[in-house]
Amino acid sequence: MNNTIMQQTIAPSITKAASTQTYYTIRFLVDHERIANAYNAYAYFRWVDDTLDSDSLSSEKRFTFLERQKTLLEKCYRGESVQDATTEEQMLIELVRGDQDKHNGLRAYLHNMMQVMDFDARRRGRLVSQAELNEYTRWLATAVTEAMHYFIGHCCHSSHDETRYLAVSGAHITHMLRDTFDDMQVGYYNIPREVLEANHIQPQDVQSKAYRLWIRSRVQLARRCFKAGRKYLARVENPRCRLAGFAYTARFEWLLDTIEQENYFLRPAYTERKSLRTGVRMGLSTLSALINPGKSETSQSRPISTCQFTTFEKTMKCLSASHCPWQRSMYKSYAGGRAGSLES
Repeated sequence: MNNTIMQQTIAPSITKAASTQTYYTIRFLVDHERIANAYNAYAYFRWVDDTLDSDSLSSEKRFTFLERQKTLLEKCYRGESVQDATTEEQMLIELVRGDQDKHNGLRAYLHNMMQVMDFDARRRGRLVSQAELNEYTRWLATAVTEAMHYFIGHCCHSSHDETRYLAVSGAHITHMLRDTFDDMQVGYYNIPREVLEANHIQPQDVQSKAYRLWIRSRVQLARRCFKAGRKYLARVENPRCRLAGFAYTARFEWLLDTIEQENYFLRPAYTERKSLRTGVRMGLSTLSALINPGKSETSQSRPISTCQFTTFEKTMKCLSASHCPWQRSMYKSYAGGRAGSLES
């Protein structure tokens, strides 16, 4: 009995400690019969991520732990029994045990999030390419979006078009900018190798002009992802799912304004994200998106005319082939960190 109670309480506890917004999103918006699994889904990967980030693990033990989790996932889907699972691993086992559909959002979430964990572990201490970072964002955006649709309004319609993952892609791009300093301290470099080499800078040169030019290009890209993502979310049939999606993106959109206002100088911390003022602003942004999803919350946003955002690769091709000088400039900025001048 004690073990059963522990299984029922550990996932919500891990979730609440890591993200209050995620905890209450699950509690109030997730389909009632899937609440327990939603907590398990978030808490399990929160535990995996925290373990991989721990300084107490040697590189060898880190990869041993990661391979155990990947093997555990595969064993679960093959229906094999696991005898020595930890309390946290039991959360994954419980998730898969109730998953009978081979092509649902839960399976997509689990496999894509495991890819995210694997990439994070393997990129630690090394520079990565733009293509790798694009894949990283694609995995994360696929995982979060599919989980949202699986757990919230799972019986309702949602479009499977090119814009499905763009809202979360914009959030992930913003998230990596926000965490630049924290990630650097543990060996994660969120700027692509090509930009560093082209501009003869180091990952630590965050305040250099070349680095800030690259930041500007990422802010612009994130805004366009958010804009296309809002249009996608507006077509989602389930109102709870729409609300969850808009609230998720609102957690990050406000930060783009802050980065622009500070002339693309990143800070080690953005403590105001936990303030009442920012909370109210995010709430108003969510409400505005629900009422008028096609309108951007920020006055800084600029239209991209008829250039439709699809996947990252198609997006970059679209911008590079555009007849609009500003769009071509954005492509060059994104690809090589060579945009126009910034104010000092």
